[in-house]
Amino acid sequence: MRVSDYDFELPEHLIAQKPLLDRKSSKLLVLNEDGSIEDKVFSDITTMLTNKDILVLNNTRVIPARLIGKKETTGGKIEILLVKEVENDIWETLVKPAKRIKVGDRVIFGNDDIIAECLEIKEQGMRVFKMIYEGMYLEVLEKLGTMPLPPYIHEKLLDQERYQTVYSKVPGSVAAPTAGLHFTKEILDKLKESGVEILFVTLDVSLGTFRPVSVDLVEDHHMHKEKYTIDMQTATALNNAKSEGKRIVAVGTTSIRTLESNFNKFGKFKEDTDETDIFIYPGYEFKAVDSLITNFHLPKSTLMMLISAFLSKDKIFKAYTHAIDKEYRFFSFGDSMFINKDSK
Repeated sequence: MRVSDYDFELPEHLIAQKPLLDRKSSKLLVLNEDGSIEDKVFSDITTMLTNKDILVLNNTRVIPARLIGKKETTGGKIEILLVKEVENDIWETLVKPAKRIKVGDRVIFGNDDIIAECLEIKEQGMRVFKMIYEGMYLEVLEKLGTMPLPPYIHEKLLDQERYQTVYSKVPGSVAAPTAGLHFTKEILDKLKESGVEILFVTLDVSLGTFRPVSVDLVEDHHMHKEKYTIDMQTATALNNAKSEGKRIVAVGTTSIRTLESNFNKFGKFKEDTDETDIFIYPGYEFKAVDSLITNFHLPKSTLMMLISAFLSKDKIFKAYTHAIDKEYRFFSFGDSMFINKDSK
């Protein structure tokens, strides 16, 4: 399979630059298993899920991972984006300009609030830093860092919480699980009242999910590893749902990757903390998840490949053509899609 097979033309004005004032008022494209399409609004999701559904959300929280400092020896401006904590206080980062940072160099942030010492040089502008600071790291980050919005968003985000889900809880991601941005507490309460069981997993979203695919053949691409956690209560509830024939509905590609990784590892759902580099593309057989709520994704991205595997490439591209014709909003702050399939 060629990566170019997952390309499509998207008018630039359909790339959402800011979130809607009301989360739940985004459009919802319902793509049914037979390929039929319905145009709704996201608040309609409460009428489409029942007490036979299990809704699984990623409760990760985005950290203010973009830091701007100066090189200790020259005072030159250095920008780093925290990508992944590889061990305590040691972070894999993306650096601009990377060529200025060698092993042993130090970057100063704030008034020496954080001193980052380079330990290792990696490819594609990546560097590994040891972070030296006093106090609580996240508290220091909150003071110095900013939200790492995707590069296609050019407008300033006035309310930082709009790049967090209303149920975000566990800090660790450098990008939001954007399918969850449409949910409000009122929608979640309404779903619970109608008998929908709501469960949470955690996957720390890293740049690997969103980085452009740089190879020509799909099979040659390798995903970055991302940490995930499923607790015992969630695993038990998911196994019960499977045995009772209930439908497992994942919110977002991060939730689906977590659930499929866990199920593939154990043959069932099991309490676990691990890293996953699962790459899902057409030909993959889904074992854990029945339906998916997701956003509209970038051309030639691994996420386009994942949703094409979930239903079919032809049906997905038909839905995307419809979404473009109807001027749905795309990407992180865009509208939503519900791939509506029955449980197996």
